[in-house]
Amino acid sequence: MKKTALVFVFMFFNYIAFAQLEKPITWSYQATRVNKTEAILYLKAKLDRNWHVYAQNIKSDAMRMRFTFSPSKDFILVGKTEEPQPIKKYDKTVKLDLAYFEKEVVFKQRIKLNKASTIVKTKVEFMVCNDKQCLPSDEIMLSILVK
Repeated sequence: MKKTALVFVFMFFNYIAFAQLEKPITWSYQATRVNKTEAILYLKAKLDRNWHVYAQNIKSDAMRMRFTFSPSKDFILVGKTEEPQPIKKYDKTVKLDLAYFEKEVVFKQRIKLNKASTIVKTKVEFMVCNDKQCLPSDEIMLSILVK
C-alpha cells in the first residue's frame, strides 16, 4: 500500500513539473540595415502545433502582446511595432473579440540610428493558449545587435 501511494505521489509531482516546463513558443530575432541611418528589427515567434499567441491590439491586458523597448541615445523608434493581419474570432469563454497568430508570426520595428552600431533591448510580454488551456502570461528580454 505504501509503495502504491508513493508511486502515485511521485507521478503527481512529475506531472506538475512537466506541465510547468511546457514552452510552446520560441523566439528569434535579427536586425537588417535599410540604409546608413535606419534598420528594421524582426522579432519572430514560432509556435508549436495547436498553440496561438495574441496580437497587440486586443482588449484584454493580460493576454495582449507587448513590446517595451529600453530607451537609448543610440536609436529612436520610428512608428509602432508592426504585425501581420491576425486571425480574428469571438471567444465565448472570455466574451471578447480576440486576435491571434498561429504557427509563426514576425513583428517588425523600424528604428533610426544615432550610432553606427548598437544593441536594442526589448521586453516582450505575451500569453500563449491552445483549445484546452492558456499558460500564465510570460515575458522575455531580447538584446538585438544592429551592426
